Amino acid sequence: EVITIAAALSIQDPRERPAEQRAQADQQHARFAGESSDFLAYLNLWRYLREQQRALSGNQFRKRVKAEYLHYLRIREWQDLAAQLRGAAKEVGVHLNREPAEPADIHQALLAGLLSHIGLRDTATRDYLGARGARFAIFPGSSLARRGPTWVMAAELVETSRLWGRTAARIEPSWVEPLAGHLVNRTYSEPRWDPRRAQVVATERVTLYGLPIVTGRSVAYARIDPELSRALFLRRALVEGEWDGRHEFLAENARRVAEVEALEERVRRRDLLAGDEVRLDFFDARVPADVVSGAHFDRWWRDARRADPELLTYPRELLVVPETRDVLDPQARPTGWRAGDQILRLSYRFEPGHEHDGVTVHVPVTSLPALQADGFDWLVPALRLELVTALLRGLPKELRRPLVPVPETAARLLARLKPRTGPLLEALAREAGVPAGAFDPSKLPPHLRMTYSVEADDGDVLAVGEDLDAVREAVKPRLRAQLTDATAALERSGLTTWDGIDELPRRVELSGATGFPALVDEGASVGVRTLETADAQAASMRAGTRRLLALTVPSPARFVEGRLDNAAKLSLLGAPHGSVGAVLADATEAALDALLARAGGPAWDAGGFERLRAEVAGDLADTTAEVVGQVVRILDAYREVQDRLGKAIGDALRPARLDVAGQIGGLVYDGFVTATGVARLPDVERYLQAAARRLERLPTQVAADADRMKAVHELEAAYRRSPNAPPEVRWMLEELRVSHFAQGLGVKGQISSKRIRRALAG
Repeated sequence: EVITIAAALSIQDPRERPAEQRAQADQQHARFAGESSDFLAYLNLWRYLREQQRALSGNQFRKRVKAEYLHYLRIREWQDLAAQLRGAAKEVGVHLNREPAEPADIHQALLAGLLSHIGLRDTATRDYLGARGARFAIFPGSSLARRGPTWVMAAELVETSRLWGRTAARIEPSWVEPLAGHLVNRTYSEPRWDPRRAQVVATERVTLYGLPIVTGRSVAYARIDPELSRALFLRRALVEGEWDGRHEFLAENARRVAEVEALEERVRRRDLLAGDEVRLDFFDARVPADVVSGAHFDRWWRDARRADPELLTYPRELLVVPETRDVLDPQARPTGWRAGDQILRLSYRFEPGHEHDGVTVHVPVTSLPALQADGFDWLVPALRLELVTALLRGLPKELRRPLVPVPETAARLLARLKPRTGPLLEALAREAGVPAGAFDPSKLPPHLRMTYSVEADDGDVLAVGEDLDAVREAVKPRLRAQLTDATAALERSGLTTWDGIDELPRRVELSGATGFPALVDEGASVGVRTLETADAQAASMRAGTRRLLALTVPSPARFVEGRLDNAAKLSLLGAPHGSVGAVLADATEAALDALLARAGGPAWDAGGFERLRAEVAGDLADTTAEVVGQVVRILDAYREVQDRLGKAIGDALRPARLDVAGQIGGLVYDGFVTATGVARLPDVERYLQAAARRLERLPTQVAADADRMKAVHELEAAYRRSPNAPPEVRWMLEELRVSHFAQGLGVKGQISSKRIRRALAG
């Protein structure tokens, strides 16, 4: 095929185009055109002529070619020249193919002789950039003139009005490099580490006569610059770990580096870990000079590790800068925190400005219910001096002035403190001689406040924060969902008897929490739920058992109401409950609570409940009657206080009048009998009597009453600010009122402002 094309290119074109018949000639010649190659048109024409010669006589063939605008003598010249070229080829040992060649093979063979006639299309001008800066266009008669492929080769470049490429064909740029290997220029740029190939690669650009035949190809850089390739391999693969080499020493080295980085977090410094250059020198001294890639390394290390498996493992002393080794006291920055019987993991973060900068204690969700915040305010030993210094510097100026210089004072005070023996602020206040309330922990930087991270068994972080109670609240929904899923078989609703309830377990251990099953008061029935804490379980069991007893024991209301005289009924009608029946229901529930406590508490199985019910049923009527009698006396005292309030008129008496009104409103209200409890009802009566006596004396003791009221109000405000204060403080405040305003009535226990403050402090 190439001999045929070469012969055609060596003679005058056998296709004629008479000026007066160009359209007819072009139509005849179009039969032989190739879609993307003018060279193939010669082959198509050659094959057509061969077929016609075999089918026609000589005279007929001559007439046929003339009719189709073909030149007979040039055809004979073409055929003769092709025969001569075939003979010459055989003489020099060229073997001719017997099977038809593919177009791509034909064009690659032609390209070998036309390398200086290739062109790259300029998309802006539609011209072609040729060798050595030449520019040409495809000749209009070519089949490629309108298509404009990206790369072309032309048999000849003819300059008339401009430079034209004649007899052109589309080519692939990938054909050029194998044919022009001795002519191309290669340049390399951007040497870089390729972790996928585990070697240094560069971007190669290949040009032929100024034409870019290859751009942006990544090639191995080791054969170009082995020294740079080795240096990058050591740094990126072995030092920085950007290689999945799956060698044991790489994993061990990463662990040892992580240990030192964790130490940096703990000591809040960034200068412990030896620099990259130290580690690079370590490998440079041990890895041979001809190891420039992952493949080279694997071949060398396969034998080297047999002789010394630890050859490339970092010694720990190498990784720590010698000048900083004196700060690595493990006791000052422990990795664990003892809380009761368990050790909680500590982690350290050195990231100033981050909300969780500093020390984090990792709390398994199973340990959260029992965890107390006591001691965490002291932080770890290494941070205590900075913590105490920051607290002292945050004091008001008048309190801080006697403590300067603050750093020396902080060190002196810290030496006298016994860590984790009580709240830090109270201990520091005693030693510094300042009020504990003068410190403002909210102004401490994040790294001086402990962070709590509550985590599930699989390591999933459920909540993070600096307030343990807030963290607990954040975790509650998830714990509630876990408890509900795990204890669904235990839960019931709409029960009016013990039937259908199996024995209630005291606790249920789950993977994420501990559940506490309990009876739940649903109003007209009883249910079974699993609660989060033992305290919630105890309160719910009392209320649920009381409701179940009320549903299964005959009501004493009719019996008790029948024993009331008219005066008692009149008193009950004045109760905040709104009706005698409501007061009796409240008294019945209070009586059930009292009998329940006397019987030893709630039942946990059917047999225990039956014994409890029998014991309560025998005494419920009498006990309720006693409770109602006490309620009548309370309501009489309550009415007396209201009468005296109505008589205490005048602006001077108004503060005390409002105070007493608020006090008795907190003692007598709808449901107060059950809420107060049978045992404390006589105290309520005494508190009301004390309030009446106070109002009786008020007109003559306004100033003294105001002073005593102020002292009580300060303690009541402190009680409201303490959500975790013991419940008995509420009654201690009532006893304090008795001691201030009606001491003659007698005070239960030893009551003083100091004792109440101590109870509030826990």
